[in-house]
Parts: sequence; structure tokens; C-alpha cells
Amino acid sequence: MDNYFTIRDDVLKFALENYGTEPEYLWIKTPDTCVLRNNPKGKWYGIIMDLPRSTFDLGDGYFDVINVKIRPEQRDILLMKDGFFPAYHMNKKHWITILLDGTVDIDTVTDLLDTSYDLTS
Repeated sequence: MDNYFTIRDDVLKFALENYGTEPEYLWIKTPDTCVLRNNPKGKWYGIIMDLPRSTFDLGDGYFDVINVKIRPEQRDILLMKDGFFPAYHMNKKHWITILLDGTVDIDTVTDLLDTSYDLTS
């Protein structure tokens, strides 16, 4: 479980270094949820949330996830892999949820974040 915060931090560091994006914490009721925008007034290209594991029928406790925009043709391929789920609270055709618990390696997460950034620019 050591990766729990490391992966979240690595994603946020990647977004800052590659796009100059600072996370925005918009909701008082969910203080760990942040959005990543492609410019200060732009569209979201990522949303990081701390969700109950039970949301995905994965037991008790919480873990971080990120929603990213994808190309529709990527969806079915990604959903066959561990650590990927239909988007939580987003359009399930164009967005996907990725576990940030170490199931999906950071390179895959950042590659998909790149795609999401491009698709929302």
C-alpha cells in the first residue's frame, strides 16, 4: 500500500511538469478530489478521487482513482485489463477510471493522461 500516495503524487507531479497544471480542489465535501484542467478556464483532462473500494466491488477501505478522457476505440481494450473501470460519474464512452493503487503502472497512467490532455485541448 506504499504506492497509494506515491502514484497520486507522481501523477500530480507529471501534470505540473508537463502541462503546468496545479490541481484544483473544488468540493468541500470531498477534499481529496481534485481536477486537472488544460488551462485555468479550460476543460478537465483528469479528475483524481479517493473512493471506497466497494464502489468497484473490491472490498473495504479507500483508494485513489483517476478519470481520464480516452478515444472510444480504446475503451473495450482497457476494460479487459486489471485496474480499469467504466468511468465513475463521467461519460462512460469517452472517459475511463484507472486505479492508482499500483495495479496500473505509472507509465500507462501518464500515457493515458497525455491522451486525455490532447483530447480536451
